[in-house]
Formats: sequence, C-alpha cells, structure tokens
Amino acid sequence: MSKIMPSVKTAISLERNLFLRAEEFANSQKVSRSRVVALALEEYLRRQENLALLERINASYDDTPDPEEEKHLKAAQRSFLKVADRW
Repeated sequence: MSKIMPSVKTAISLERNLFLRAEEFANSQKVSRSRVVALALEEYLRRQENLALLERINASYDDTPDPEEEKHLKAAQRSFLKVADRW
C-alpha cells in the first residue's frame, strides 16, 4: 500500500519550447504538467545518484597502487628477478 506524500507548490522557469513539449506530452499521456515535471526530476535525480555511486565504486577499485603498495611491488619484483636469474 503506497503512502501519499504531501505536495509542495513551486514555480519554475522553462524555455518556451521545453514548456510546449512538456505540455504536449502531458496531454498525450493524460497527466498533469506537474506530474511530468515530477517524474522527470525523479528520473534525473536517480541517474545522478547512480552516477555518484558508480564513481565511488570505481574509486574503490582504482588499480593505481598507493606508495606503500608500490614499495611492496618493487620488493616483490626484485625477489622474483633474483629467483628467475637462478633458473
């Protein structure tokens, strides 16, 4: 059962062409302009939140080693080369 959230009235400014497109779409879908704007804003915010999440995920998998990891990698490479030279 969905809960109806209280609405807040606001005024926004749109370019005339965008307003007319929204008006035409609202009429074709038999919904209010307010509903079209609310749906569009919800979708936009959802996409921005997903992009922010993706950036955080990508940052956590960043393959660039930090200075401490770099130090250990170089030590491991030296050890490997010593072992490889013996073969």
